[in-house]
Amino acid sequence: MREGIAHRIGPSGIDIAYARFGDPNDPPVLLIMGGGAQMVSWPDGFLAELVARDLSLVIFDNRDVGLSTHLPDSPPVDIVAAMGGDISSAAYDLSDMAADAIGLLEALGIDSAHLVGISMGGMIAQTMAIEYPARVRTLTSISSTTGAPEVGKTDTAAFGAAGPQPRDRDGFIDWQVRAARALASPGFEFDAAAVAETAARTFDRGLDFEGMMRQMVAVITSGDRTEQLAGSRQPTLVIHGTADLAFDVSGGQATAAAVPGAKLVTVEGMGHSLPRALWSGFADEIAALVGRAEAGRGGQARP
Repeated sequence: MREGIAHRIGPSGIDIAYARFGDPNDPPVLLIMGGGAQMVSWPDGFLAELVARDLSLVIFDNRDVGLSTHLPDSPPVDIVAAMGGDISSAAYDLSDMAADAIGLLEALGIDSAHLVGISMGGMIAQTMAIEYPARVRTLTSISSTTGAPEVGKTDTAAFGAAGPQPRDRDGFIDWQVRAARALASPGFEFDAAAVAETAARTFDRGLDFEGMMRQMVAVITSGDRTEQLAGSRQPTLVIHGTADLAFDVSGGQATAAAVPGAKLVTVEGMGHSLPRALWSGFADEIAALVGRAEAGRGGQARP
């Protein structure tokens, strides 16, 4: 693993913390994490499965989380107003976050990449595919949605089941385990120890509750991508669980329906998580998608 900070990235000129895995001569895959989550939320074992399939990985902290630039001087967040249509408290939108990711690729000397995004990260990946089609080789959208209000609905009771987020380390770790359990995959084993370990790493790298709220408003502000996705031509894989309470399975179904030729993989009993039992199968699906696209590029695997 090679970690670093890329400076003055994209139009916003922010800093982005990132890490690289695998042989840089293999096809590049940019993995984009969800709302409020840091790059350490990608399970090490899942990353290892992808590297074992001859993929070169880049993970990173989105703006407002982890070791990337935070924006504390932004307007105070008003989630309730944003949900009601008043987006005046938005500091940025998904297009800005997509531009961050493109800027990181440029800083790393990668002209185009295969994208794997989960939850909000899937929305950012979709936005990159729409706005920077030449820079996106394939799109994999996991546990995400199109932004259309009638699909991918959230079970707010499950989302808030853990209660307010504590500010102390031990309290945060316990809270994260409760929150993850509420959104976990009922058809698969829940690994509380792994969640606690990730929560500890997250806390130690730096929490920003307001940053997470700014990301949520960015999602709301960005609206419905269905029409734009219909113009996408990147080979696309959509993965979604039937038991997802954060974005119900209709979000994945709508995403796959919107993108011409997209493959939809629905997983019975999978919630808003990446269960260990599914890592190998998901890695196979992603590697197969990448392999077909690389073959179509004439075997060009250079970054």
